[in-house]
Amino acid sequence: MIRVFPTTSQDAATRMWQLQQAAYRVEAELIGWSDLPPLRETVEELMGSEETFIAYVEEGELAGALSFQRMGDQLDIHKMIVDPKHFRKGIARQLLLHLETIYPDVKTIVVSTGARNEPAVQLYLRQGYESTGTKEVAPGLELAFFRKEL
Repeated sequence: MIRVFPTTSQDAATRMWQLQQAAYRVEAELIGWSDLPPLRETVEELMGSEETFIAYVEEGELAGALSFQRMGDQLDIHKMIVDPKHFRKGIARQLLLHLETIYPDVKTIVVSTGARNEPAVQLYLRQGYESTGTKEVAPGLELAFFRKEL
């Protein structure tokens, strides 16, 4: 089941933080960059976040989530988070598809990921996102940017 997951309570923010830590540790290893911003984020910062979270809940367990912000007729995906024990189940794909349906007036979705995170790069390409380029944002850290017109 996919639903909005407010992170305003300590309990909800802690659950999201734990999921985020597990998922982004894997990405950090994949791209060779251990200082990813989501790994530095605190529970308190999640509680105060202006991002909207939607969560994939399986049998009461938080298995995945996606966070985004709406800017006019564009959605900017900030985080795609899947619990490593739930990898390869299509959770990220389902979250992306759900996001496309909840705002029918949105025209564009944008997202970025580590350029060396091949599973994420392939996910976005398979879901119809077009690469809009890459950028080195820090020495040794290159991001890949994607856009989907709806």
